[in-house]
Amino acid sequence: MRIPPMLAVSVIVLYAFGYPLGALGVAAMSPFLLLFLRFAISGVLMLGVVRVTGRRNPTGAALGHAVVVGLLTQATQFLGCYLGLRAGVPAGVAALIIGVNPAVTAVVARLVLGEHLTVRRALAAVLGLAAVVTACWSTVPALAHAGAGIGFTLLGLAGIALGGVYQQRFCGDVDPVAGNAVGMLVAAVPAGALTLLFGASVLHPVQGAVVLVLMVLLSSMTATTLYLRVIGIAGASGAAMLFAVIPSVSALFAFVMLGEPVHPGVVVGLALGGAACAIASLGGRRTPALDREVDEPALPETGTLRSAA
Repeated sequence: MRIPPMLAVSVIVLYAFGYPLGALGVAAMSPFLLLFLRFAISGVLMLGVVRVTGRRNPTGAALGHAVVVGLLTQATQFLGCYLGLRAGVPAGVAALIIGVNPAVTAVVARLVLGEHLTVRRALAAVLGLAAVVTACWSTVPALAHAGAGIGFTLLGLAGIALGGVYQQRFCGDVDPVAGNAVGMLVAAVPAGALTLLFGASVLHPVQGAVVLVLMVLLSSMTATTLYLRVIGIAGASGAAMLFAVIPSVSALFAFVMLGEPVHPGVVVGLALGGAACAIASLGGRRTPALDREVDEPALPETGTLRSAA
């Protein structure tokens, strides 16, 4: 089913904003401390949102499935990427690897869910891959020197791809806000363990605090919840296709926030990624998961976020 345009744009912008925001965060404090605080604070606040809005927490088997999704999409994805960065993988290479998510998710969905890989879907996946490679072209040569840490980054890619498919298969009836709360709290456990293992330090307290607040409100509480909602509407493959555009938009944010130069490939990648999303949205329709409360998940301060659904 086609993703509402405003919902798609919201996910793309918020996810893209999170990458340069993360760069500012790790410059202010140690990366695993940043992730632990992000997961733990987000989880607690999300539970408060669930309680205030009267949403239903998952129980029984649904709770177990929400735990698995949290371990995959949050803990495995982000801890894998941060371990890779710590091992010397350049940030551009990490973005390139994670950007392959649309193609990997399409394959996993075909194997696990038996989804038919139509010509249209295959074309969208190829265009999405071309969009990511084009946007990250300047970092491609660094792949040869990425070292052993690339394995951790590939683990992060596996986490988000498998997590999206698992979400579609087992969590269709789980409220996205409540499911995200569970996922954040679960992800805080391994993040806390890595913080104890590698140590914690804070170099710039004010910068770290500002980044942490933005990460919690925009990345963890809002972007992730909306992404789970997109999976309910368009399936894992349709949601993953948004990652074809995210690297280019992230590069634009990095230019504004970090002063990083914008390469011509970013513009071309943005065009190719947009084409991939448009082609994918014309594919087969599926019945979206029902959100018993509202069409879009609630935010902690405004109560409900509406998109042009």
